[in-house]
Amino acid sequence: MKSLLPNLLITLLFINLKLGVEVVSAHDLNPKDGHGSCNPCVELHFDGQKFRTTVKENDLNPYWNELFYFSISDPSSLHNLALQAFVYHVNKSARSKTAIGKVQISGTSFVPQSDAAVLYYPLEKNNVFSSAKGELGLKTFLIDDPSLRSSTPLPDTEFFQDYQSEDGIPFPNSTSRYRESRPDSTNTFHHLPREESQHNSSVFTVDEMKSAPQTQARFFSPSSSQQPFEFQLKETRPILGGGQVVGGRVIPGEKPTSTYDLVEKVEYLFVRVVKARDLPSKDITGSLDPYVELRLGNNRARTRHFVKNQNPEWDEVFAFPIERLQSSVLEVLVKDKDVIKDDFVGMVTFNLTDLPRRAPPDSPLAPEWHWMADEKGGKAKGELMLAAWIGTQADECFSIASHTDSTAGPTGSLLNSQIRSKVYHSPRLWYVRVNIIEAQDIIIADKTRFPEVFVRCQIGTQVFKTKPIQARTMSPLWNEEFMFVAAEPFEETLLLTVFDRVASNKEEIIGRVQIPLATVEKRWDNREIDTKWYILDKHGVTEEDKEKKKDKFSSRLHLRICLDGGYHVLDESTHYSSDLRPTAKQLWRPSIGLLELGILNADGLQPMKTRERKGSCDTYCVAKYGQKWVRTRTVLNNLSPRYNEQYTWEVYDNATVLTVAVFDNSQLEKGGDENKDARIGKVRIRLSTLETGRVYTHSYPLLVLHNSGLKKMGELHLAIRFSSTSLLNTMLIYTKPLLPKLHYLQPISMMQLEILRNHAVQIVALRLSRMEPPLRKEVVEYMSDVESHLWSMRRSKANFSRLMSVFSGIIAVGRWFSDVCYWKNPLTTVLVHILFVMLVCFPELIVPTIFLYSFLIGMWNYRLRPRHPPHMDTKISRADSVHPDELDEEFDSFPTTRSPDLVRMRYDRLRSVAGRIQTVVGDIATQGERLQMLLNWRDPRATAIFLVFCVCTAMVLYVTPFSVLVVVSGFYMMRHPRFRHKMPSATINFFRRLPARTDSMLNPIQISAGATQVASRESRVSISCKPNFVVERQSNENFIHFCFFHSTSSSNPSSLSTSRRETQPICTAKLLTRTTIPIQPQLPCSGFPSVVQRDPCFEPQENSETPLAANLLTYPYRHNVLIIMAWMEVIVFIALGSYMFVDNISIIIN
Repeated sequence: MKSLLPNLLITLLFINLKLGVEVVSAHDLNPKDGHGSCNPCVELHFDGQKFRTTVKENDLNPYWNELFYFSISDPSSLHNLALQAFVYHVNKSARSKTAIGKVQISGTSFVPQSDAAVLYYPLEKNNVFSSAKGELGLKTFLIDDPSLRSSTPLPDTEFFQDYQSEDGIPFPNSTSRYRESRPDSTNTFHHLPREESQHNSSVFTVDEMKSAPQTQARFFSPSSSQQPFEFQLKETRPILGGGQVVGGRVIPGEKPTSTYDLVEKVEYLFVRVVKARDLPSKDITGSLDPYVELRLGNNRARTRHFVKNQNPEWDEVFAFPIERLQSSVLEVLVKDKDVIKDDFVGMVTFNLTDLPRRAPPDSPLAPEWHWMADEKGGKAKGELMLAAWIGTQADECFSIASHTDSTAGPTGSLLNSQIRSKVYHSPRLWYVRVNIIEAQDIIIADKTRFPEVFVRCQIGTQVFKTKPIQARTMSPLWNEEFMFVAAEPFEETLLLTVFDRVASNKEEIIGRVQIPLATVEKRWDNREIDTKWYILDKHGVTEEDKEKKKDKFSSRLHLRICLDGGYHVLDESTHYSSDLRPTAKQLWRPSIGLLELGILNADGLQPMKTRERKGSCDTYCVAKYGQKWVRTRTVLNNLSPRYNEQYTWEVYDNATVLTVAVFDNSQLEKGGDENKDARIGKVRIRLSTLETGRVYTHSYPLLVLHNSGLKKMGELHLAIRFSSTSLLNTMLIYTKPLLPKLHYLQPISMMQLEILRNHAVQIVALRLSRMEPPLRKEVVEYMSDVESHLWSMRRSKANFSRLMSVFSGIIAVGRWFSDVCYWKNPLTTVLVHILFVMLVCFPELIVPTIFLYSFLIGMWNYRLRPRHPPHMDTKISRADSVHPDELDEEFDSFPTTRSPDLVRMRYDRLRSVAGRIQTVVGDIATQGERLQMLLNWRDPRATAIFLVFCVCTAMVLYVTPFSVLVVVSGFYMMRHPRFRHKMPSATINFFRRLPARTDSMLNPIQISAGATQVASRESRVSISCKPNFVVERQSNENFIHFCFFHSTSSSNPSSLSTSRRETQPICTAKLLTRTTIPIQPQLPCSGFPSVVQRDPCFEPQENSETPLAANLLTYPYRHNVLIIMAWMEVIVFIALGSYMFVDNISIIIN
């Protein structure tokens, strides 16, 4: 009895104790389906209870994140229990399961929830004859919470009778009795987040996991093992207008589909208020200021009011979401606008159950006149024409309707034009090519001097200038060409003004000419345009004076102007272009398909403003593809807005990108146009990555890089489908040039293209901001990536990482070949030897083998092909590991606004990065120069050795078959390690000893002459050569470095150490100490009497004016110093010649 008392006490204290098990993920599982993959699921066994996760199809690295709770029957015997987790491969066709591995955890290792963490356990064998590989991530903890209920155990039936796959589709030939007997209170399964704080809100049973989830998401991106969990792309399975989307396929519903099949079907109550007549007067003056107010429960909407009008016409449409309606009666009230209180005029009521339903392609519902009733229900004076019906977002009135997605707008009125959805078309852009050839008969006021003439060209805010020419004949010649960007309709003119530069800060106008762009000739090829002469109008001359002097002599300007329509005017970043067609419509190719986009909803948005002491957000989406921009309606006061709007575009080239962004509407707040719409996030989708006909439904994380770091602003749910009209045309488009033909016949420089792109973006932003509702400038710039060309240390590191990943395949092949050469796997090495001999004996098989091998690799990778569009990767972008100072530098304005010390630090950091790049470039150049030095006799002995080797090799090759030589060389490279030596070969030693031009490089080393400590095995000497030249020398056992300075402060050499900043380096030199140069020691140094500076390396001298030779006798390196003194002039000329050579090379490259 005494022994049972403690156990009974423990049972009473922990009667609600449960074991929580979270199945997180598995890695590197054994493939079981015969195609290199598997369909894994996990089965948990504990204390007589059995739970099972969902099946992850074709995934060797699955993620589950599913949580289960086990009841503990006897907490006192917990240490004797064990948790078993079995990983199975599910074969749906054979209706069987195969064991992959298992994990067993003892009850003594269970810890409280606060101490729990995800641990990865290696999978063990199920039996002696099986194999196991991989790891299983589990999180186990004990929790004592009476509010938690244990998960429902699996029924003791056959495996496939009670289980569904992750897609929610039952396996073939499986029974559905258990699913039909399921209670209606079950919830849809969602993946649990990793946070422990959310386990109380969502506890899922086995029944819940078997339901077909509507918004279920799974994570299967190739980079899922690298991307953070919250930044991963999620595939969803929503029920859209055409049916449920499962794996990119649409399962049709019971009702016929409509044209809006990529968005959820949402019903709206549409009310169209047309006009009223014979309204009674309410004011003392007999006038009426009428407006209409709609009431539907807590929902309110109102039209604009008219002043003193008894027969107003509104013609406005309102839309109320049916799912948010709280009343079944619609009240339409007509009121009189008043200062104190609005007066009641009349009303019309409707019962929603009596309203008709309309769906396109039905014709619009005709409005009708309704008699109005007074407040007591009697007949009032006046009639109101309106129409009310129930429809969906496929209705024609959906885009022009005022939506009531919020019960109260920030401005008190929902009829703001800023919240409506619209479709915009950006203007057609042209390149304007202006060739300024010459001017004739320039007339200036001052006849005593030759004018310095230049021309300023201007179209809007685009301004260019020619170089100034001194016109000795009064007819200057420029022949300079400029390019501008103009948009249809051509509202601006080309203004050319001729200036005379009188002084450095004074310019006088000689004349000007204005040319309307509508009169300029257009071309869409590279044909020559005829030139024209234009009369210059004098500055300040009136029209009457022009008429009087039109037949008189005047100055002229010779021009060639045209509108180039054969180019594509870039208004986006070249990496994310959505349109590549030329401006001229005559050159457009036929479309190859149709792009359909369904903007479903956003979820988990971050608050962008505070309203009524709560975080709020007024969001809208903007999508751009080609010249068509779309903007959804603004959903007010909602952090999880639902848009459900669908748009289509014609596709002319699939190597283009669709851009979708989310913004917070700031125009409804106080301040109006002064506020900028805040950026929430952006999504890019490249069309070439989409399969034809497949519906992609994904939830995209909205990632934004702020000054404080990377931040997730929410998620955007999209549905995308690319349909091809002709598969042959889609395939042939890959053989066509990416840009129009004129880009290759008459190319534009990259720098000029970037300037023109900025001008194009400004023009498009200006035109779209003039529409209603306006598409603001900050929106256009964000969508067009205006700031993509600015410097960023983060992007530079990311691009370098991308470059290294490109060469990673070559590096991997090199490592594999190194392993073959060193016989790491003898069998592989032997097979490579056999293959090598076959290819040498049959060289005609080399090229076919390469292509066949590429084909096999491609077919092998087909099963691992991406099943979703690519999304922004934080690892590739290096956004997750960026330094805060680098972020601050990236967000700094141009020009900078930071402190000088901070800018100096960043400049030094940039210099260090550039120094490393400089070293790499120098090393590459050194290897190339060594190859050049083989035959130019720079090193006579090395060249002689190489020539003898060439002669011997030629003789051997003449008598030896080439195939034999290749086989011998290959076998020698792949020889066994026993025949290898750790020392480098003779060939490598010979190549490394070849000279390069690094000896001729100028490398100044500034060392203080007053230094009292000298590094080991080094010595320094400062030599002064009159007048005012200082030479610094640093030598070691291999090299002697010299740096020449020009002293600007004093001719006294003793001031060198105290006025270092007042000396300017001229040139440097470096010689090998082992180099032998014939020289006469008596040769003076540039003919100037020289002195020796006091230096720690010298013995102290009493007189600094002692002859140079006397002091050098005591110097340990006097021989090398005499050599350098004698050849100082030679080194200076070599340095100058090297500088001229590098300068000429840079000019040629530029």
